[in-house]
Amino acid sequence: MGTSRVSSKGQITIPASIRKAANIAGGDLLMFTTDGKQVTIRKIELPTDEYPASASETFSEWLSPEDEEAWRDL
Repeated sequence: MGTSRVSSKGQITIPASIRKAANIAGGDLLMFTTDGKQVTIRKIELPTDEYPASASETFSEWLSPEDEEAWRDL
């Protein structure tokens, strides 16, 4: 547990113990959700560079000359 005061600009500092426990570092993206007075903060895990590379193999089946012709005027 930890506490933090909201600044006049609406900013907070996440206590070091919470950052360490949640593996939060500078530059990480956080998502805030609320249900009444309770606020939940979640770290957003972005896909790694491996994901687009693996997905591109799947999309290669649509790279035929016929597909290029069909989509050319869109």
